[in-house]
Amino acid sequence: MDGPALPSGDSPLRHGGTIPGGDGRPAFTLRLPEPSRVPVLIAVPHAGRAYPGSLIERMRNPGHAALRLEDRLVDRLAERVAEATGAGLLIAHAPRAMIDLNRAPEEVDWDMLARGRPDGMDSHAPGLRVRSGLGLIPRRLPGLGELWKRRLDEAELAARIDSIHAPYHACIAETLGSLRRRWGAALLIDLHSMPPLGHQDGLPPPEFVLGDRFGASCHGALVASCFGYFTALRRVAAHNRPYAGGYVLDRHAAPAEGIHALQLEVDRSRYLDARLAELGPGFEAVAEVLSGLVRRLAGEVAAAGQGGAASWAQAAE
Repeated sequence: MDGPALPSGDSPLRHGGTIPGGDGRPAFTLRLPEPSRVPVLIAVPHAGRAYPGSLIERMRNPGHAALRLEDRLVDRLAERVAEATGAGLLIAHAPRAMIDLNRAPEEVDWDMLARGRPDGMDSHAPGLRVRSGLGLIPRRLPGLGELWKRRLDEAELAARIDSIHAPYHACIAETLGSLRRRWGAALLIDLHSMPPLGHQDGLPPPEFVLGDRFGASCHGALVASCFGYFTALRRVAAHNRPYAGGYVLDRHAAPAEGIHALQLEVDRSRYLDARLAELGPGFEAVAEVLSGLVRRLAGEVAAAGQGGAASWAQAAE
């Protein structure tokens, strides 16, 4: 990671990466207690609000597009939860409009580049997310259309990957490795927010959606514990639909090696105001729910790290 460690109580704040055109602003910050208090890292990839002027100038509708692309102020929830639980906290400040940290470096819509696909690049058809306009560099949004006034240079794409995407994911890997060495196991919670969902099959819309890549990124006992917790609080939660997790979970989860990862989506209307733009009256309640969830999972991951697979069965009872 770049830059010196800055003291903040017993949780040093470290700056990582840089935002191209951002006057030296860090792409992300990591706050991790020394020594770590719990085997949990909360990561927030889509709440970045450090928009360089050069980026805003290139956007067709910067105000509307930025608000739609952001997981609006979910980093404030993450900060409150980390303070309450002692979890590590990784927050991306680079905006999703500049680069999506939950996409693979290969998920590029090459038609966005001035010179198209570089020679030697894989010529396979783009995936669904790229075709929908939400690849590594977001291209368009429903109701807004194209986001950019002009195409991107290949050098600009490379700079965003090298100074934001690569160091962010290196930081996740390093931090999870450190937590696993200390605790025997580690949990990544990739925190997002979602627009309010409609009723499905006559059921009330979920307030939370838990994604585990359909069982691939996390031990089932942890998932069961999450749903037991939400049920006890009479909070409505869904599993993998419509959000099962993305590149962050694919890259960093390794349950067989003691590294588990969950994506957690929170309904924005539960913690933002009616315009879904600023914090609202439900913020404190949602923060309390999430803090309780992290405490519960932290205890179970720590127990499993000490006692092996037998601890999962005990934790689920």
